[in-house]
Amino acid sequence: MAIESNLQLFLLIIFFLLLINYLLFLFNVLFGLKKIIPLKTKDIPSEFVSVIIPFRNEEENILLNLKSIQAQDFPKEKFEVIYINDSSDDNSLKILSENMSALNIKVLSVPQDFSPSAHKKRAIRYGIENAMGEIIVTTDADCIYDTEWLKSLLSNFDEQTGFVSGPVEFISEKNIFSQIQKLEFAGLVLAGAGLIGSGRPTICNAANIAYRKKVFEEVGGFKDQMNLSSGDDELLMQKVAKDTKFKVKFSVDQKSIVNTPANKSTIDFYQQRKRWASKGLFYRDKTLVVKLILIYLFFLGITAQLALAIFYGSIFILSFAITVFIKIIIEFKILYEGRKKIFSGLSLKYFLISELLHIPYITIAGLAGSVGNYSWKKRIIKR
Repeated sequence: MAIESNLQLFLLIIFFLLLINYLLFLFNVLFGLKKIIPLKTKDIPSEFVSVIIPFRNEEENILLNLKSIQAQDFPKEKFEVIYINDSSDDNSLKILSENMSALNIKVLSVPQDFSPSAHKKRAIRYGIENAMGEIIVTTDADCIYDTEWLKSLLSNFDEQTGFVSGPVEFISEKNIFSQIQKLEFAGLVLAGAGLIGSGRPTICNAANIAYRKKVFEEVGGFKDQMNLSSGDDELLMQKVAKDTKFKVKFSVDQKSIVNTPANKSTIDFYQQRKRWASKGLFYRDKTLVVKLILIYLFFLGITAQLALAIFYGSIFILSFAITVFIKIIIEFKILYEGRKKIFSGLSLKYFLISELLHIPYITIAGLAGSVGNYSWKKRIIKR
């Protein structure tokens, strides 16, 4: 009995320490969200801008994206748009070519032998090599934008700023699965915003980022990441924050939101989250890798506490309940703060359902993304 009691105590201490670590992470996010503030003026930078949009098999979305880009309220002589065809085998290229009307928009195709293992990063790199802009903006071909999106995002640049991350939001649909995804995804974006605000840039989304071309070159671009299929966003941002004197900012303005469709199926959702999780172990900052592993162990610990309750009884039921309750309270505060500042139309109706699903999905996708292959755009990406 003494051995059993000591084991229970040891496990409870481990779960408690993991909870404290996760709470420190959440409080950093909340603190950072309170620090980021909207711009008072929207002065656009004087530099020429290149918007790079890689695409692969986007025939369902690319026309809406093109119309949204062509409707930008931004001086046409100050920016170009470069669509990069990444080996599409549907009608994406044909649709795009037949509907382009603006003179500042062009489409290029990536040569087959150009960094073939890098996938999306090779398309972006090829676009940068053919871009005239001093500031690079990247987004995705399934996105749509406010007419002032480009103006809003770029107004964050000053001489000290090297990288700007913008908000991304799932398009609202009536079904519950879409609403839950929108809520969960908003949490990820707000975590990225809060960490930037607290001076710890960690995550962002390539559907809405901008950076100076000279800063991209200063940190070596993607040269140490070309063997990875993803990481064209946060791995680059982390290098800018760590290796340069330039500032990293988050754009706090609803007009700078990029809207993108939610996943249509649970399989698509699972593959997307596996792809995102696959980047974590390749962060150059190993302290950050350890922090991510501890956060993952926190989620794994919640599941373990529920399982232990079956064998050891009420003490683990209590620890499970306390952990989940505290997690729910703080994460609600983060979403509430984010709704005030960025996502004004975000519904919290399915918050509790989202919280309950959050635990198993992180546990499963986190492990699968770290050790297994995943599919993206009809490609099987190997670890």
